[in-house]
Amino acid sequence: MSCRSCGGAFHSAPLLAFAGMPKAAQFLPGPEDLATERGVDLVVREPVPYFREVIRASAFSPEMGAFRREQFHGFAERYGLQGKRVLEVGCGRGEYLDLLREVGMEARGLEAAPQNHPHVTEGFISEGDPLSGEAPFAAFFILSYLEHLPEPLEALRAIHAHLEEGAIGLVEVPNFDLILEQELFSEFIPDHLCYFTEATLRVLLERAGFEVVACEAVWHRYILSATVRRREPLDLRAFRSRQEGLTRELQSFVRGAASAAVWGAGHQALALLALADLAPHLRYVVDSAPFKQGRYTPATHLPIRSPEALESDPVEAVLVMAASYSDEVAGILQQRFDQRLRIGILRDWGIEIASPGHPRNEVQS
Repeated sequence: MSCRSCGGAFHSAPLLAFAGMPKAAQFLPGPEDLATERGVDLVVREPVPYFREVIRASAFSPEMGAFRREQFHGFAERYGLQGKRVLEVGCGRGEYLDLLREVGMEARGLEAAPQNHPHVTEGFISEGDPLSGEAPFAAFFILSYLEHLPEPLEALRAIHAHLEEGAIGLVEVPNFDLILEQELFSEFIPDHLCYFTEATLRVLLERAGFEVVACEAVWHRYILSATVRRREPLDLRAFRSRQEGLTRELQSFVRGAASAAVWGAGHQALALLALADLAPHLRYVVDSAPFKQGRYTPATHLPIRSPEALESDPVEAVLVMAASYSDEVAGILQQRFDQRLRIGILRDWGIEIASPGHPRNEVQS
C-alpha cells in the first residue's frame, strides 16, 4: 500500500485506528437494519462502495448557498468566465451547476449516478471518456469530492486533459490543517480516503500538471480552497531559434578571417564549438588552465593550447568565449597584440567586436 497522492510507502502500522465507527458517512440504518447493524474499526484501506457518487447535505444550507453564489460570482468576474464552458466534476444532483449558470457560466456537470438534470453527463472522470464531444473547458470545479477518490492524481490528470490552454480551476477539500490543529478526531470517516494539508494539496495539484495560483482556508476554515491554472508543457522553441541565430553570427565571424582561434575551453564554449560547427574554421583553442593544455576539445577534437600559441602560431581573429572571464581575456588581447588582431567577444545577445589597444569603454559593437 502506498499514499494515493504522492506514491510514498505507508507506515507499517496505522498512525490512527478508531473502533466502532459508523461504516459510511451516508449510511443511515432503518428500523429493519438495527438488529444486525454494527460499527466498524476504521483503518481506511478501500473506498466506500458509492465513492464515485456525490451526496451533498450541505447544498440544503441557505448560508452555504449564499457563500457559493458569492464565491462563484467573484471567480467568474476575476477570470472572465461569463459565457464560457466550465465543468463541475462530481456535481451530485446539480445544485452548484445551477448557481454556476446563474452567475453567467455555461456549466456542465459530470456525475457517476444517473441524474435528472439537463446539464449533467453521467460518468466518472477517470473511466473511459464520458466528456467526449464536450471538451475543452475554460474552467473546472471539484468541490469536496477529491478526498473520496481512490486515485486522486489520476482523476486530476484526466481533468487536465479536458481543459483548454490556460484554463483555471477551483479545487476544494476538507482542511486537514484545521483537523490537526484542533485535534478533530471525529472528522475521520471511511468516505475520505485522503486528508490534505495545504502543503500536500499543493504537491498533488502540481504533480497533476497545475500551477497553484492561490490556496486558502474558507468556510470557517473547514475547507481548503485552491485556485489552479492548467500548466502547459515547457516551450523550448526559443532555444532552437537562438541556436540558429547565434550559429550564423559565429560562423560569419570565424569565416571572415583567414585564420582564427577561440579563447576558452569551458563547458559553454565546448558546446558551441560542436553545435555551431566551428571546428573546420579554427586552428586551435586557447585556455589559461594548464591542466587543459595539450588535450583536445571533446567531439570537435581541436588542440587546446596555452595563450603563448597566439604569438608562436598567430591567427587573424580570436573569438573570446570565456564566460565571466571574457572581459579580462579581451583586455589581455588588447594589450598584447596590435590592431591587426580581430577580437570578438561572445555576449548574451551575440558577438561584440573589440579593437586591440583601445580602452574598454571604446569597444565597438
